[in-house]
Amino acid sequence: MKEDPIITYDLGMDSNDNQRSELSSIHWHPAFVEAIQLELEEYRDSLEFCPECQLTDEPLRIDCIVIKKAKDVVIKKNIASIFREVNLAEYKSPDDYVSINDFYKVYAYACLYASLNNFPITSLTITFIESHYPRKLIKHLKEVRNYRVEENSHGIYTVIGDILPIQIIDSRKLSVDENLWLKNLSNRLDPLAVIKISDEVKRQDKTARIRAYMNVIAKSNFHAIEEAMNMSSPAKSLEEVLERTGFNARVEAKTEVRVMETAARNALAEGATPEFVQKITGLDMEKIKNIQAQQNTDYA
Repeated sequence: MKEDPIITYDLGMDSNDNQRSELSSIHWHPAFVEAIQLELEEYRDSLEFCPECQLTDEPLRIDCIVIKKAKDVVIKKNIASIFREVNLAEYKSPDDYVSINDFYKVYAYACLYASLNNFPITSLTITFIESHYPRKLIKHLKEVRNYRVEENSHGIYTVIGDILPIQIIDSRKLSVDENLWLKNLSNRLDPLAVIKISDEVKRQDKTARIRAYMNVIAKSNFHAIEEAMNMSSPAKSLEEVLERTGFNARVEAKTEVRVMETAARNALAEGATPEFVQKITGLDMEKIKNIQAQQNTDYA
């Protein structure tokens, strides 16, 4: 159980520290590796997945490298239409984005991988995956690098003009029918999306291989999980999936809320402003003001 974050108020620490701590406790990248494996499930026997692949003896790592076991295998999947023999994938969590520096860093990784493994650079591809439209990066690629960038499929932007095939994927715009796992690797799911994921996990019997994915979905969408589990028909199915993947969403969600509400009460009692309390707890302002009003009544 998380410690009462009011300690940061007492010590005078940066009010953003708690928010960063909360975000850093969600491990998005293992979930991404499971998601991309599920997206390419049909070709699993033809592909090898290397998560957190270390490129050198130093800690230079790419989020995932997808390697074709047979060069001639054709992958008819929207997110992998550019794939060649070795395919580097860089993933950004929902509150992050692919920067111009990220682009050049991963491009350098591709060149380094080709050099160290004696691969022709033309055998590699690069895929960036984020939950935003990469406006600044695309502007840079067009105006500085003189590349063309085309959206050939919903949310998939192909970069044209380099020796390397490159694509940038805005996972929010992907089709839920074709890309259920990547599209829903998000902290903004609604209860119906949670139920759809649960149903698909049960249908494909994937619980043994999707623990990281379901853990992230449950931890980052606990309000949606709570709502989904309160719906009569899917509740049992969803609870079973979460239990089999090692995560009790109902208990975790309630505990999370209780901890944040306790922190809010303590901070308000010490004279903190509602705005500061919102920063350290992430609670809605309306909830914080209700707690404050209740305290004022109690002290009257």
